[in-house]
Amino acid sequence: MTDTPTFGRYTELAVDAMTPEQQAGYRLMEGARGRLPGPYRVWVHNPKLVHAVEPLGTHFTPGQSSLSEGEREIAVLVICSQWGSVFPANAHERRGKEVGLSAEEVEAIVAGRPATFTDAREAMVYDVARALAGGRLIPQDLYDRAVQTLGHASITDMIVLMGYYTCVSLTMNFYAVPVSGGGTPRH
Repeated sequence: MTDTPTFGRYTELAVDAMTPEQQAGYRLMEGARGRLPGPYRVWVHNPKLVHAVEPLGTHFTPGQSSLSEGEREIAVLVICSQWGSVFPANAHERRGKEVGLSAEEVEAIVAGRPATFTDAREAMVYDVARALAGGRLIPQDLYDRAVQTLGHASITDMIVLMGYYTCVSLTMNFYAVPVSGGGTPRH
């Protein structure tokens, strides 16, 4: 395999060039998701990390967390847009529209403009995610409304999801992964 970058600045590992531990991490991800998702293409270099992070990523796959798909996509779009990470933001722009967010809502989130949601839970996820992504402390009135509207399980799911996508965004930004992702066939 050449040293020519295949995923932004990153040169992906060929499966047959991986260590046995890396191959195990690769198989774990491929088996769990049917593919090697964006950041895992880089994280596979560190198989201990893949094994640690995979259960968290799986928790946030559709239907596994306490967040609806729309709520999940709002939080992901807010944090990926905050970091200016184009690869995951692009993927989640599409996904957000697939799960019922309007084009106007998605475009506003990505552009950092105010968005309006008719669903009370989605509106609350948006308000809290924006406050957290902006590095602000959550004022008592927003905290109280969030607890009442979302409950602690959904709030903590949203916070950890945003942390997970901060890791994704920082990885994609460090390796300058473009919107298209690029990449080489895995087999």
